[in-house]
Amino acid sequence: MTMRTVGLAEAKAKLSALLDAVESGDEVVITRRGTAIARLVAEPKPIGNAASNWSKRLRRLHPEKTRQPLDAVALVRELREQV
Repeated sequence: MTMRTVGLAEAKAKLSALLDAVESGDEVVITRRGTAIARLVAEPKPIGNAASNWSKRLRRLHPEKTRQPLDAVALVRELREQV
């Protein structure tokens, strides 16, 4: 990963190229009159479909649970009853 510093005018002119660099892992600091005003960094890659993985993630936190609840509300209710 490399960090690159560009002025505001250059950032405006080359935004697409800067986004390509960020997407490949670089970090870009945008300056105005020599002062850093913004930092472009890549968004973290999603782990997967959060809606379908909620039960798997909760199962890792509570491995003693063996049966699959019908829905999220039932699972939360069960977990609250444990406390």
